[in-house]
Amino acid sequence: MEVKIGIQNVGREIVLESNQDADTVAKLVAESIKAGTELHLKDEKGRLVIVPASVLGYVEIGAQEARRVGFGQL
Repeated sequence: MEVKIGIQNVGREIVLESNQDADTVAKLVAESIKAGTELHLKDEKGRLVIVPASVLGYVEIGAQEARRVGFGQL
């Protein structure tokens, strides 16, 4: 699933593909904001993204997409 993170006063957003479901990501974001700690998310390749909750502008959680099998129409 695609997760986009907007940072205050920064023009670019952080985009990552996560294996976690939408509810888990939303829970992690809410806990991070409530506690005022860093948001820790791992992407599909195991890389860790850490963002301080105090600078979060927004977090957009995309719908989980089933993997496609085969060839699409050309």
